[in-house]
Amino acid sequence: MAGNGGWQLTESGPEAYEQYLVPPLFGPWAERLIKHANIREGDRVLDVGCGTGIMARRAATHVGEQGTVVGIDINEAMLTVARTATADITPAIEWRQGDATALPFSDETFDVIFCQQALQFVEDPAVALREMHRVLAPEGRLAVSVFRPLSYNVGYDKLAEALERHAGAEAGMMMRSPFRGHSRKELRALAEDAGFSDPVITIEISSVRYPSVEEFVRREAASSPLAGSLDSLDRGVREVLLDDIAEALHDYIDDQGIVIPLDSHVLVAQR
Repeated sequence: MAGNGGWQLTESGPEAYEQYLVPPLFGPWAERLIKHANIREGDRVLDVGCGTGIMARRAATHVGEQGTVVGIDINEAMLTVARTATADITPAIEWRQGDATALPFSDETFDVIFCQQALQFVEDPAVALREMHRVLAPEGRLAVSVFRPLSYNVGYDKLAEALERHAGAEAGMMMRSPFRGHSRKELRALAEDAGFSDPVITIEISSVRYPSVEEFVRREAASSPLAGSLDSLDRGVREVLLDDIAEALHDYIDDQGIVIPLDSHVLVAQR
């Protein structure tokens, strides 16, 4: 099942994230969140947990010369890629390093706040949402997306199980980390406790396609802290890992590769 070349995970994690995950996943999802937030020309926008900045970049095309966009992330390496990707964008996006639980902004600074697939990585999401509420202006809009739990994301569930078997418990735990999803009830309670009124939570189902099982595993690993542990795997172990995943996801393999369905919750609320 495994190929005989091309496995080397040579890119840095943020560069691989920008190359492999942004075009098929986070770019299209950013446009969906923009529609949910009803973003308008002149809006002041904050992208919390911005990563390499695709949400902020897409928002910048909607706010015009009178609007402003700020992206904040705790990971400076992600922000380095974001700055490179937006060097020629006008108006310029402001990139800030900071923690979602202690946003370095004054009260009521922004009209729209986005948080795309980042809340699940925050140590205390309740505090992060209270901070978003604090810096949001009256009548401001919040749009958040988070993956639903692994039980709704079978491709990554099977990948995590296979990694645990063949690469160790830590590798399996890393793959599970983006899917610490809250239930709809829990997410609504978090938003209401933070002060948001009438939160609306919807389920969005999408998919991402890879040309092969090997590329599915390679690109996911390259875009995450898994790169080191998988790059060092013995070739025979790697082939068994890939065969194991291919067998578990047989029903998602077709003539053009493998398609992985993804389930997310989208929370939209107003201050």
